[in-house]
Order: sequence, then structure tokens, then C-alpha cells
Amino acid sequence: MGKKGNRADIYLADKKAGLLEKTEKGYRFTYDKEFISSQDAQPVSLSLPLTEIPYESVSLFPFFFGLIPEGWLLDLASKVLKIDPENAFALLLATCGDCIGAVTVIPTDQGDDS
Repeated sequence: MGKKGNRADIYLADKKAGLLEKTEKGYRFTYDKEFISSQDAQPVSLSLPLTEIPYESVSLFPFFFGLIPEGWLLDLASKVLKIDPENAFALLLATCGDCIGAVTVIPTDQGDDS
């Protein structure tokens, strides 16, 4: 894709667990090979079991959608950050760098390597 804002590294605790991407067909989540080969590897969600095969979906995976603020906090975040409240992926990238829980979403600089 090559566009900024279409990829994010997903961390579980302090370990890079995988890559979440917005694609032309929807979304893709791929576990990091080093992460899944480690002895203490755990899935980021029960709905995304550990596998080397990328997950593909036409809509944002429910687990990641669930990390986005809701209600008045969503209204506030979308106004302050100037992000359309319907743009779930942009909100995920902008607001989930310091989530409650073990998962962190960090936007990735992409350059022209994709």
C-alpha cells in the first residue's frame, strides 16, 4: 500500500506480537514470527489464535475495534484529533498507544517498502 497510516505494530506487554494493516480489501493481522516461536507466546486475543497464516477481514477485527474509545470519550477524541468517528482504523492508531490492558498499537512508518 505504501500510504502512511495504514499499518501498526501490535505489542503484547512489551513484545512485538504482530502487524495490523489496512489493505485495499480490508484488514490483515499477521503475527511476528519471532513472537510466535517464543516459548511464552500468547495470542493477543482468543479470537486471533497464534498462527503463521495472516488473518484477513473486510472489516476491522472485533478485538481491535473493541480497543477504540466509546461514548463521550469517542466524541472527545474524534473532535480533538480531527478524526471522523466512523474511521475506526485511524482512531485505533491515534488513541491506542497507551491502552488499558496488555495490548498496545503503535503506528508504523512505512516508506516505500510495502
